[in-house]
Amino acid sequence: QVQLVESGGGLVQSGGSLRLSCAASGVLFSINAINWYRQAPGKQRELVASITRASSTNYADSVKGRFTISRDNAKSTVYLQMNSLECEDTAVYYCNAETIRGDYWGQGTQVTVSS
Repeated sequence: QVQLVESGGGLVQSGGSLRLSCAASGVLFSINAINWYRQAPGKQRELVASITRASSTNYADSVKGRFTISRDNAKSTVYLQMNSLECEDTAVYYCNAETIRGDYWGQGTQVTVSS
């Protein structure tokens, strides 16, 4: 099993920055990729950014150039640096681990961007 704990959410003004953290524990060698998803009220959950075991990254078009996903293997933590935040980025952000045994999810962290 894999356990994921997100942190770093909060309230920020439009144009501001936040850094989310996803701390992983458990059977880490089974993880193929870590993804950040978000879900805004009344909307479907959407994939925001991904980083694979080989450190390949992908981003949703809506966040390219503003968000950066990275990881610190020594800390077993994946980060999502979010810059130039917009009101449309307001959502609950979830960390997801794709493993050989299936997907695991964190509890989510709220990000609210005010105008």
